Amino acid sequence: MGKMKKVRIGDLLKEKGYITEAQLKVALNEAKNKGKKLGEMLIELGYIDEKTVTDVLAEQLGIEKTTLNDIKFEKPLKEALPEKLARRFKVVPVDTEGDDLIIATNDPTDIFALDEISRVTHKEVVPTIMSKDDLFSVLEKIYGTEDRLYKIVDDVEKKITSRGNDEDVLRSLAEDASVVNLVDGIIAKALAEKASDIHVEPDEDILRIRYRIDGILHEVLSLSKVLHPAIISRVKIMSNMNIAEKRLPQDGRFKIKRNFKDVDFRVSTLPTNYGEKVVLRILDREKALLDLKNIGMDEYSLSIYEDMISKPYGIILISGPTGSGKTTTLYASLNKLNTPEKNIITVEDPIEYNFKLINQVNVDETAGLTFANALRYILRQDPDIIMIGEIRDKETAEIAIQASLTGHLVLSTIHTNDAASSAIRLVEMGIENYLVSTSLIGVVGQRLVRKICPYCKVEYKPEKELIERLGLDDDIVLYKGEGCEKCKFSGYQGRIGIYEVMKMDSDIRSMINKNAPIDEIRQKAKKKGMRFMRDSGLELVKEGVTTLEEVLRATIVKE
Repeated sequence: MGKMKKVRIGDLLKEKGYITEAQLKVALNEAKNKGKKLGEMLIELGYIDEKTVTDVLAEQLGIEKTTLNDIKFEKPLKEALPEKLARRFKVVPVDTEGDDLIIATNDPTDIFALDEISRVTHKEVVPTIMSKDDLFSVLEKIYGTEDRLYKIVDDVEKKITSRGNDEDVLRSLAEDASVVNLVDGIIAKALAEKASDIHVEPDEDILRIRYRIDGILHEVLSLSKVLHPAIISRVKIMSNMNIAEKRLPQDGRFKIKRNFKDVDFRVSTLPTNYGEKVVLRILDREKALLDLKNIGMDEYSLSIYEDMISKPYGIILISGPTGSGKTTTLYASLNKLNTPEKNIITVEDPIEYNFKLINQVNVDETAGLTFANALRYILRQDPDIIMIGEIRDKETAEIAIQASLTGHLVLSTIHTNDAASSAIRLVEMGIENYLVSTSLIGVVGQRLVRKICPYCKVEYKPEKELIERLGLDDDIVLYKGEGCEKCKFSGYQGRIGIYEVMKMDSDIRSMINKNAPIDEIRQKAKKKGMRFMRDSGLELVKEGVTTLEEVLRATIVKE
């Protein structure tokens, strides 16, 4: 194969203005100490996102980029490249053309890997570049985990049936290679399918494994109930829980290294009438390193929000129900604000991702460390920016407001339906109106909507009544997913945020002081230029990103 020019990725990113000389020096030092590649270290430190590194490398090396949507899984790709080579070098086959084998890799500068693949396959290797996330997903889709899982299941069943399930046996089984492989396989499959949660649920006579994918639960495995004690015990040992305690709920966490990256899991057990249920929340570290520009906020709303977080003091609230992406927005905001010149402290319940340079405090109610108590101590630590995981009560709200009025920028979340409701919620908690109006810089309301599956996307004409109700053009053509194997016949794949950003001004402050109804505040904010979440969603509908049904499901009717 032809020679590929050597690229100094650090110098290249610095020349293009993506990183500074100081950031490059820090990353080089950290990469050397930890034995990691520079590009990987720059992403881990939050100085740059993976997409930028991938784009710059592709441009400089003159090679194509490949995404998950470009892979034609119906082709016999497994036969084009042995699984051992694919997993060893972290590459996937994309296509074959005559004597050429087109592969996707996250490190196209690894000449040794390309030469070795060429030698074994007797093909001319043509590299393309792919993000780590997509690469791992394709690896598992092509080479699969499900067949292997069922083979392991048979082995584990025989061992449990022959050995019983008292505590000593369970402890030894939890360390047994077959049980370790079974739990590892369940986790690997969940990561490949980009699940956010794994549910291990005992029923009367079966053990059900479900994954939450794009906010929806899917049953993926139905196993013998005999396997339940061994799987639960293995997860408990991984999470540092008490293996003998089965009557009380427990919480834990663990970390694994999967292919390219560390993956964190938050684990919770719950005693049910059929035995202990366990839920594993998968915490994707790369979401914590998101650039604000990549979370889905439209340019107009983003410009308002970036102006809000540039203020030296005041409160910014992110509102929405559970599972609406509030934490992702908070972390992307912190990532933008995180510089060596600022002292940033967070108080979270629990800490989901660890940041460089940021001091993070984990709430511990049993030890008396509540949000309010932690905040009191934080204020003695000379902070510039404070992030509070959630404002739940009057005490926390009062301290947060005092902090904002004494020169601190405070970011937090609140459970309300929209931006305008958040200000009123603080008043309902018992905070004086003038304190709310004075301290608030602005509020973001958000939801997550599912994106149309690119593999089964088709055009359709919506009903006339719906077009009229939403004020759409008569001749508009929209899109939906028909449902296919790749999206589990849901018609959707992936999610994106829809937002409304309400910036405070003198008129809105005056309305809060006078206890104006929420609807009046919303309409005033709209006149001042705020785009409602539904408007944001309808733009994505017109662009063919999501469906009308998704936007109508996720947003309130009053708009």
